[in-house]
Amino acid sequence: MPCQPANVRNHNFDEVALGYTLENALDEASRCLHCKKPLCVEGCPVCVPIPDFIRAVKEQNLEEAYRLLKTANALPAVCGRVCPQENQCEGHCILGRKGEPVAIGRLERFVADTHITKTACEQQTGTNACATRVQGKSVACVGSGPSSLSCAGYCASHGLKVHVYEALHEPGGVLVYGIPSFRLPKDVVHSEVSALQELGVELHLNCVAGRTVQISELLQKHDAVFIGVGAGLPKFLGVPGENLVGVFSANEYLTRINLGRAYKFPEYDTPAFHGKIVTVFGAGNVAMDAARTALRMGADEVHVCYRRTRAEMPARHEEVEHAEEEGVIFDMLVNPLSFKADANQRLESVVLQRMELGEPDESGRRRPVAVPGSEFEMKTDLAIVALGTRSNPILLEATEDLEKNKWGYIVVNEETGETSIPNVYAGGDIVTGAATVILAAGAGRRAGISICERLLGTR
Repeated sequence: MPCQPANVRNHNFDEVALGYTLENALDEASRCLHCKKPLCVEGCPVCVPIPDFIRAVKEQNLEEAYRLLKTANALPAVCGRVCPQENQCEGHCILGRKGEPVAIGRLERFVADTHITKTACEQQTGTNACATRVQGKSVACVGSGPSSLSCAGYCASHGLKVHVYEALHEPGGVLVYGIPSFRLPKDVVHSEVSALQELGVELHLNCVAGRTVQISELLQKHDAVFIGVGAGLPKFLGVPGENLVGVFSANEYLTRINLGRAYKFPEYDTPAFHGKIVTVFGAGNVAMDAARTALRMGADEVHVCYRRTRAEMPARHEEVEHAEEEGVIFDMLVNPLSFKADANQRLESVVLQRMELGEPDESGRRRPVAVPGSEFEMKTDLAIVALGTRSNPILLEATEDLEKNKWGYIVVNEETGETSIPNVYAGGDIVTGAATVILAAGAGRRAGISICERLLGTR
């Protein structure tokens, strides 16, 4: 896919990947073999009819391609940009066994981006017809990330009145606060939210479930409740000096930049912490986002420090390649032992230890083992910890009858998404732990189907 040049894009927050032209899309679609047993569909978490939508692209019937996408995926413009297709649909493409798989994600993005939305119903369902409003029936969706948006869209397009309760001042959840605009432009998310509002979905912002509103209160006002609050509580290293000025969780750092628009300071009154030598700890997509953001915010050097090797990095290959092209430095087989401060308690360095790989751990990856006597110090004035997230306890602790598993995530019926509380459903990262947008969207859709079946007696 055409991209901005690396030495240009690392100084702006515009989208890196520029998207396919029609000619690009037709060339790529012509590579599909239309297998009798499409393994790509088996690899898709929500079973998008991939060969069918690609055939429609080949025939230049983009409205039909969009309709087919929307039968399974509520957020194709989003998922086409941020989902790890190389591990899902494209990872199962038979062409990938001897060469390059069909670029399914890029075709998905092309179809979604070029689709001309005639009505809000069409954007949500792929057709120009929505159900008539059902009087007296309403649904509450807690959170406004991919799972809640998908559930809200399905329910609203089937005639239910939907209210979305969001803790932050802007809807979109992790799509807005977590993913930088150079990977997912905010107008793509805003388009989805605007379409929901045109369907009659009401947004209630600055509303923290478990504090300003309780699930029990929502059940008194609505016929069903969907919980899609994500898993946004950051994990930390647990090493000395982690509370110094200049050490941030990736959540806080990216939220300031993305949601707070700190990259447009002083146009937006959100100051950012600027570092000249930045160290990022972790090697997932969030770590890549933080490292690439720090470069764009003016850092002289950005290091990604990881205790395993590049082969074990969980980030998407494309994100790693883009980061390296832009100038991010990868320091493999190192582990932080402590952070050191200057006289003003500001971060000035990190003590690292060299590692080597031992036997595989429970994840199947080889376990990193410390090399004795290999400690060394690296200058840094901004450290970003990107080690993943866990469930935020605010809502869960305030909802007594909600069953949780040993990791603190909500237990649901896998087929319907219903929790231990009747008429309360849940989906996304608050159920699975941190996962992909497509999995969260699929869970929201499944719950929406179940809610409509119960309240309306129909799918």
